[in-house]
Amino acid sequence: MSPPSRPRRSGEARDVLDQLDATEARGGDGILTLPGSDRLTVSNLGKIFWPGTRPLTKGDLFRHYVRVAPFLLPTLADRPLVMKRYPNGVTEKPFYQHRASGAMPAGVRVEMVDTGTEQRPHVIGGSLTSLLYTVQLASISQDPWFSRIGSEDDIDHVAIDLDPPDDLPFARVLDVARWVREELDALKAPAFPKTSGSGGLHVYVPMRPGTSYEAGLLFGQIVATRVAARHPNAATVERSIKARGRRVYVDYLQNIKGKTLASAYSARANLFAGVSAPLTWNEIDDGVKPQDFTMRSFANRLADAGDLWAALRTANGADLRAIVQGGSSFRTRR
Repeated sequence: MSPPSRPRRSGEARDVLDQLDATEARGGDGILTLPGSDRLTVSNLGKIFWPGTRPLTKGDLFRHYVRVAPFLLPTLADRPLVMKRYPNGVTEKPFYQHRASGAMPAGVRVEMVDTGTEQRPHVIGGSLTSLLYTVQLASISQDPWFSRIGSEDDIDHVAIDLDPPDDLPFARVLDVARWVREELDALKAPAFPKTSGSGGLHVYVPMRPGTSYEAGLLFGQIVATRVAARHPNAATVERSIKARGRRVYVDYLQNIKGKTLASAYSARANLFAGVSAPLTWNEIDDGVKPQDFTMRSFANRLADAGDLWAALRTANGADLRAIVQGGSSFRTRR
């Protein structure tokens, strides 16, 4: 296996970071000149978004996304974005914005998207200008569709979302992730884990071109149900929080057209300022916790690990015929 790619020492990124520092020092309002000569008006860079003894500001959120942009932008490319906006920081109530509205700065891509019920304008990911525009609107995480513009009905990857109850040791989530891996191994399906950036963990499975959302949802349901059936004391597919008890919810229902999860490399709106970090399976076996990956430490993570998520984009998609073929080891396991 080839080594992971390393962060590029980008003079362009350094220039944007310098502009952010200078703008925040001058009061927090100004205009950034971005690569390609796009210009973006920014404001309130000194506003505290993460309070505490070591507060982080809106400017810090900008700096995080400039640093991770070389890895994040390919993940967002051509995907409609849903913005969950926190204009008053992570301790205040957010609101969702699906529809792009108003005049857009040059360089922000907007396209009409077929949602299944209507055509509506969405910001489309893939450029630094579009990314930083969503940050200016206080969108803390980046939440892309599982499909791309022009193929809105085709799911590119399936996500198994492992959602634990509050205060459950993260080691239990890692156990469930390993069981998900076992079921996917039985299907010979590649699997790519990442922290959610909050309390959970996501396992992504690439799909073959042309896979419908309906087929992807069924694939996720079968895997999740198998895990819950084989480990009923630790994992569940029950949607009711009360029915879950102290078990990890193995959620496959994110794989519906228009639903989103926070992408790899996204900042998250929790008090420890977590980041959704791609992981290796060795790290899951050895043990990690969400608090290992934060906005304050993530530049070091990139330098050490490189772009672990790039492999998802180039992996062969899962062969869904493995579920239905007679004699498959997946169907006959006990």
